[in-house]
Amino acid sequence: MKVRLVIDSTADITESMKSKFTIVPLSVHFGEEEYIDGVTITHNRFYEKLIESDVLPTTSQPTPEAFAQVYREAVDAGEEVVVLTLASKLSGTFQSANIAAIDFPEGSVYVVDSKTVAIGTGILAELAVSLRDEGLNAREIAARLEKERENVRLIALLDTLEYLKRGGRISKTVAFAGGLLSIKPVVCVEDGEIKMLGKARGSRQGNNLLIQEIQSAGGVDFKKPVLLGYTGLSDKLLCKYIEDSASLWKGNLDELHTTQIGSVVGTHAGPGAIAAAFFRNGQRSGK
Repeated sequence: MKVRLVIDSTADITESMKSKFTIVPLSVHFGEEEYIDGVTITHNRFYEKLIESDVLPTTSQPTPEAFAQVYREAVDAGEEVVVLTLASKLSGTFQSANIAAIDFPEGSVYVVDSKTVAIGTGILAELAVSLRDEGLNAREIAARLEKERENVRLIALLDTLEYLKRGGRISKTVAFAGGLLSIKPVVCVEDGEIKMLGKARGSRQGNNLLIQEIQSAGGVDFKKPVLLGYTGLSDKLLCKYIEDSASLWKGNLDELHTTQIGSVVGTHAGPGAIAAAFFRNGQRSGK
C-alpha cells in the first residue's frame, strides 16, 4: 500500500524535498495579525517583521480538523499515513495530529513525535522518504523514525542573546553582559528541550565551539541525512561556518545541503543563527 508522508510547517527541508510531503501549516501571530506559516507569510517576510516588531510573535498549532482532512484524502486514495511533528514539549501539534487519528481505522495513521524541531525534524523527514523508497510500510517507517530520532542531534550557534531575552529565556542582565562581551551561545535540542552547551566570544570562537560540539556528539553518520540551516535574511554567517568547518564535511558528502530556518526556532534564536542537524555516529537504541 502506498504511504503518504505528512509533516507540519516547522520542519525545515530543502525546496527539492517539499514535493514529497503533505505539509500541515501552523499559524504565526504578530500581535493581532495572523499568518499561515509558509502560505500567507514567507520565511523572508517573517524575518523582516521579526526585526521590525517590538513584540515577539507567537505560533498556534494546527487544529485536529486540519490533520483529519489530510487523513481523509489519503485513506480515500487507499494510502497509509505517517505523520512527523515537531517536539510535543514545544507545541501541541503532536496532540492535534493524534486527536485527528482517533476517528480513522487502526493501522491507517501513525503519528510520530520527532522530539526535535526545524532542521532536526527535517532530516528525520528526509530519512522517512528513503525508508518509503525502500518499500517499508507505514508501521515500519514509524517504528524506524521512533528509533532513529534518538540519534538526531541539532546544534546551533546564536548570533545574539537579544531574542532569548525578549522571550524571557534569559535575564536582561545576562543579555546585556553578553552583548558587551560579544558572547554567542551554543545550544542544542535534546528530547524536545532546548539546552545550553556553551558560550563563545566572537564568531570565530563560536564556529570552533560548534565544530567541537559536533565531534563530541560522536561525530556524524554520513550514511544518513545531514542538513545545515540559518536564521534571518542572509546565509553569510552560515557560509563562513561551512568554510571554517570544511574538515568535517570534505570527503564525506558529495553535496552539503542548506536551508533557511523558519518561524518557531527563528522567533527565539533571532536572525544570524546557524545550525547543524545530523544523526550521531555513536548509535543509541531507541526505546
